[in-house]
Amino acid sequence: MKMLNPKTDAMTLSQLRHTLIETLAAALDRDEAEATARIILEDAAGYTPLDVALHAQRELEDFTCERLLDMARRVAELDEPVQYVTGHARFCGLDLHVTPDVLIPRPETEGLVDRIVDKYRDRRDLRVLDLCTGSGCIAIALARALPFCRVTAVDISAPALEVARNNAGRLGVRNIVFVQADALHMVAPAPGSYDIIVSNPPYVADSERDNMSDRVLLYEPAQALFVPDADPMRFYRPIAAYASGALVPGGSLWFEINSLYDAEVRATMQEAGFADVDVELDFYSRPRYASAAK
Repeated sequence: MKMLNPKTDAMTLSQLRHTLIETLAAALDRDEAEATARIILEDAAGYTPLDVALHAQRELEDFTCERLLDMARRVAELDEPVQYVTGHARFCGLDLHVTPDVLIPRPETEGLVDRIVDKYRDRRDLRVLDLCTGSGCIAIALARALPFCRVTAVDISAPALEVARNNAGRLGVRNIVFVQADALHMVAPAPGSYDIIVSNPPYVADSERDNMSDRVLLYEPAQALFVPDADPMRFYRPIAAYASGALVPGGSLWFEINSLYDAEVRATMQEAGFADVDVELDFYSRPRYASAAK
């Protein structure tokens, strides 16, 4: 791109938005290009849609324009997720920092948080365990929404925990303890240690890779996504067994699940001693959330 002379023909905010959209539209459909341009403007430069409307003719520095256009090129030409490009992701109204060390939080996972909050919003002093916390999105959202709760967030990845700690600190959330541990080999706690155990573990079967975009396969951490075809319950089995001893009587276990294996998750939870397993649908009408009380 030929740079503009800031003294004579500096790019305006409106022109920058248009150029971002055109750059992105080379690889994305128009609606996605416009949405991605909005994310880049807001998350990387602080320009909200209202700013763009009110200050369309504001002239911008070349450095700002080139920095944002480079982000658009990375999305369009390298298929890099815009959340990694800007370092930001939205989740349950929170602005989270994300890196390729953690999965990008999905809207489906917001549904898991919503269900837990709907059930427990009037309860105080709950003890919550979030296994496979990643960016900390579930742990932080619950720590903010549930009154006076105490949250323990666990992940095997030290870099992921660093991202999660950073997010909690940035958002002023102090009622979380972060622990590095393997969800497959948790040390048995004292009985009745938690009121709620929640997990969004790796659950995508290796055979599903062929149907996934390079945007996921090339950039998001594989260890947080995939499980062997021969053992899709690899994480659900030990977590359910752990929860059966760690929960208080009446405490609850919550999972995000692969819609292809909802029957297997239900059976796994029942084998661990959870009698009444409820599986709910996401906004695509796919089985996505499994829960049961001890």
